[in-house]
Amino acid sequence: MALHDENIVWHTHPVTRKKRERLHGHRGAVLWFTGLSGSGKSTVAGALEDALHALGVSTYLLDGDNVRHGLCRDLRFSDDDRRENIRRVGEVAKLMVEAGLVVLTAFISPHRAEREMVRALVGDGRFIEVFVDTPLAVCEGRDPKGLYKKARAGELCHFTGIDAVYEAPENPEIRLDGEQLVTNLTGQLLDLLRRDDIIKF
Repeated sequence: MALHDENIVWHTHPVTRKKRERLHGHRGAVLWFTGLSGSGKSTVAGALEDALHALGVSTYLLDGDNVRHGLCRDLRFSDDDRRENIRRVGEVAKLMVEAGLVVLTAFISPHRAEREMVRALVGDGRFIEVFVDTPLAVCEGRDPKGLYKKARAGELCHFTGIDAVYEAPENPEIRLDGEQLVTNLTGQLLDLLRRDDIIKF
């Protein structure tokens, strides 16, 4: 990783986050969905984005698989690469919050330290940790991509929940029961966003 060059400085521009937020009619924030593979992170995040879009909220969904097709295509699944994956996504999410967007991310992000790193980047009050709490047995039963089957057969190593650790959030802003209907979970998230004054409608 390149060291920071002292000749590179941060430029301040006349259009600020507050001005962008006034234009959008809502505050910028990150909803950081975390949970095991198959927990429902992407499904719930997608349903929430659809609901927010219908309300006129400016959003962007950063999905774990999609990001690895481009921004993080050079990374594998070692601890160091997972950490760098989350760091890059965190930096992108921070820029999007500065643009006044409501950003939704769907990443396993198994380590608390990396999730806290992103919280520090984005800032408290704009980082909402969403724990999609779905039992391993349920996730493995769903197995939408067949990854658990491969992990159990020894064809896939360092798979979270099988032979790699998942550190569940200790104090998430919201814990979702991943066995509930998606519509119920979406409603809970909309209530949270209104309560925290991210959106007003």
